Amino acid sequence: MSSQPPPPLVLAAFGVADRPLVALDGGQGSSWLAGDLVLKPAGLDVEELDWLADVYSAIAWDGFRIARQRRADDGSVCVDGWCATEYLTGQHAERRWPQVVAVGERLHTALRGIPRPGFLDQRVSPWAVGDRVAWGDIPVANFARVNHLPRLADALRPVSAPSQLIHGDLGGNVLFHEQLAPAIIDFSAYWRPVAFASAIVVADALVWEGADDQILEAVRDIADFGQYLIRALIYRAVTDSLVGGTDEVTAGSDDPWSPAVDLACQLAAVNR
Repeated sequence: MSSQPPPPLVLAAFGVADRPLVALDGGQGSSWLAGDLVLKPAGLDVEELDWLADVYSAIAWDGFRIARQRRADDGSVCVDGWCATEYLTGQHAERRWPQVVAVGERLHTALRGIPRPGFLDQRVSPWAVGDRVAWGDIPVANFARVNHLPRLADALRPVSAPSQLIHGDLGGNVLFHEQLAPAIIDFSAYWRPVAFASAIVVADALVWEGADDQILEAVRDIADFGQYLIRALIYRAVTDSLVGGTDEVTAGSDDPWSPAVDLACQLAAVNR
């Protein structure tokens, strides 16, 4: 069910007061199309939205399109709790994981060299906590009751790849078009090795989207991929436990995590 539409003052501020409003499917059901803009309640603080607007304007499209942040007529990125991005044509497509990984790699090449944003240190969301646990900034022992976490933590080994700006939630945020390059939406900023972004795509596919080990073909050129997949599963498991308000992810005979955890641990053991 859609949220209430953006009020007239928001539409006027972004220059679309005379455009019809159309509720968009997907996400939280809170996005609205007005002309060439997608308007939705701001899920990020103003500092991050300002930063996104600047980053988007600084990178060139090369094998991808990106939904740029749009400023209001007065230069603001947020008006009365609403923000706007460009509307890009395209559709979500199931099981196109290799293409998602590939377009992510092209995006991350374009993002190389952008400085680490300071707002990352201030985040306290479940996703930020999960990321910090995965990379050792918060002890895994703090979440030892989360199903599979002790086994995953035992398989961790150091990785030496450098960190940079990445999109940490590509899986559901790439739109495909028959004539145009894939479009990337809803940028989730993290400062980690590029391979971590690909590993999150694979982890999500294995746990929630019905993938099997054939998906590894999409990441066969990533050195020590098992270590990144271990971290991606820790990230998602901790986040899932926090969002769900429980210390455990799904367990039992229908546990969707077990095959993914088994595969990640096997890969990590091979590369030890």
